[in-house]
Amino acid sequence: MSKPGESIFRHLQFYTTAAYPCSYLPGRMARSEVAAPAHLVDDAAYSRLIEQGFRRSGLFTYRPSCGECQACIPLRVDARRFVRDRTQRKLWRHLHDRLTVNRTLLHWDATHFELYQRYQRQRHPGAGMDQDDREQYTQFLLTSRVRSEMAEFRDTDGSLRMVAIMDRIESGVSAVYTFYDPDFHGSLGTYGILWQLDYCHTLDLPWLYLGYWIKESRKMAYKSRFRPHQILRNGIWVEAADDVSADHTRP
Repeated sequence: MSKPGESIFRHLQFYTTAAYPCSYLPGRMARSEVAAPAHLVDDAAYSRLIEQGFRRSGLFTYRPSCGECQACIPLRVDARRFVRDRTQRKLWRHLHDRLTVNRTLLHWDATHFELYQRYQRQRHPGAGMDQDDREQYTQFLLTSRVRSEMAEFRDTDGSLRMVAIMDRIESGVSAVYTFYDPDFHGSLGTYGILWQLDYCHTLDLPWLYLGYWIKESRKMAYKSRFRPHQILRNGIWVEAADDVSADHTRP
């Protein structure tokens, strides 16, 4: 991946981390390219970085820099052209009237943290985040220098079902992280994306950035179900075919 060259980045430097175990593909090592210093990544620079395939984790803005491995493909959904398919329409009707959504600034909430821990233990055991304490959770999800917010989804009885962390950028919304009740009967993760697409439409913003799609990762397969969408290939966003997995390698 090429280094960002816009003048907006003239005060930023980009460094590559040491190798670490890949979180998505077992047995592989990964590296990340990180924008620094973090306090100079303002809203304008962050918007450009997201558009160039970067993501945010706490104060760190990064993208994969794994040499020959190009498995992580940035994907964004066209919110203006998006039309729910039959399954998505059914899910939307089922949950839209049931769940109440409250958007707030990032803040600590013990109920959120309990849900996060339960989600990590059941959905991502052994990934490291299932052992997060309050400080790690706060650094990962509640620390930001850009336009960030969270959406709380509560059931009719007031029970917390899901929390979505989002960043607002110039061209859309970046879905940072979502965690939800792992015992809930229904596709909360899918509904969360449908809600964020609807939120983009409300804001009249064209794109919902979903991070990285990885062909070899079953956990990432759901992202390609939201169409139409684009993938970032050789630094250019291109319309993805219905079978996004057909060819995503470099020429």
